[in-house]
Amino acid sequence: MELKKKRVLVVGLGKSGLAAALFLKARGAQVTVSDTRSASALAKDIPALLEVGIMVESGGHGLLTFRRQDLIVVSPGVPLDTPEVKQALAFGQTVIGELELASRFLEGRVVAITGSNGKTTTTTLVGKIFEDAGLPTLVGGNIGLPVIELIGESTPESWSVLEVSSFQLETVIEFKPKIAVVLNITPDHLDRHGSFANYAAAKTKITGQQDADDFLVLNAEDKATQMVAAKTKAQIFWFSATRQIKQGTFVHGESLFFKASETATPEPILPIAEIPLKGSHNVENVLAAVCAARLAGVPAESIRASVAAFHAVEHRLERVAKIADVEYYNDSKATNVDATMKAVASFAGGVHLILGGKDKDSDYTQLAPLLRERVRVVYTIGSAAQKIERELAGVVKIESAGTLDAALAKAAEAAVPGDVVLLAPACSSFDQFENYEHRGRVFRELVLAMKK
Repeated sequence: MELKKKRVLVVGLGKSGLAAALFLKARGAQVTVSDTRSASALAKDIPALLEVGIMVESGGHGLLTFRRQDLIVVSPGVPLDTPEVKQALAFGQTVIGELELASRFLEGRVVAITGSNGKTTTTTLVGKIFEDAGLPTLVGGNIGLPVIELIGESTPESWSVLEVSSFQLETVIEFKPKIAVVLNITPDHLDRHGSFANYAAAKTKITGQQDADDFLVLNAEDKATQMVAAKTKAQIFWFSATRQIKQGTFVHGESLFFKASETATPEPILPIAEIPLKGSHNVENVLAAVCAARLAGVPAESIRASVAAFHAVEHRLERVAKIADVEYYNDSKATNVDATMKAVASFAGGVHLILGGKDKDSDYTQLAPLLRERVRVVYTIGSAAQKIERELAGVVKIESAGTLDAALAKAAEAAVPGDVVLLAPACSSFDQFENYEHRGRVFRELVLAMKK
């Protein structure tokens, strides 16, 4: 992609938008940034942009700003139905995202991992397995560094292990991972995508440009994920925690195996007991990671050692503390109903569950059977509280707490020895917090303060 002297508009000044703008300018483009936030809200970034000659439009998008561009790069947080973006597409202008832009310049091979839940854990684990095996490895995307910031370190020999979201995949055109992994597809971000079909279609774009030399790793027990198989030209490898499969990774007895082909002998990788992560959903994440690693040529013994030494990722069923024989777990990353179900299912019972935040057009009634079985009390917080209380009325005892600190105080008072206090909100965090990491950090700080 030739960028020199091209007029490029970056829409949205988030982390990836800022990185894209600076990258484009360094490549000789004439760059403008447009954001709906006010100049005061962007104060920490504007001086650095102006200093290198990047124009900044704040407080809204101008239609003429969009019309005067050779290329438009939208940040993941900017919906494609934003009126100005929609009009640009209607006029036939080229609109891509930061992931697509970065993929045009990133050297080496890519492992791209998506799914409604488990992306961060699986991406981090794959990165660790590759690094431990001595492969030149870069990790980023929807976690850590934006993909565009990995370009400078990439080489023809490197592996870039990327977490990619539906927001990022919406705008890919030529993005072509060597190994693509789709962990699961369950309802999420319906407020953004409009329907589950649209959301699933965005996830499917991960394999759109793959060919017969590439690999696609899919969940054999997830119906929506299975549908991706019909959309690919790549070699398909499956993973299953419940049955033996013809090609891929699976659990048999008490161990995890990899099968390189339909005719190959299953290769033992590690006993399930050596997986240090809590919850059956994490067995699936490990199966997917192992499959990707074997496809990249990492030996079984190296994979086993890496998995055994892996620890839970921050904000994902993270054990914070045990106080008065009550355990406190931070699963702030559980930002949809399916993730919350997986978190609750990781405990036998006695759960005090903190739910709520910003609703994403979710159906909380799906939680009902599991709540009846394992949860003592639900404490609601945030703007979704009333909807949650309405949809779960009569299922379990519900206490309206409003804020995270109030919910934690109520839960700590009600919990008895052997119980679990679990933050697994089933909602995004943007009504009361900067992001799910901020929410998780606040929860952790509040819990640890109780120990003093």
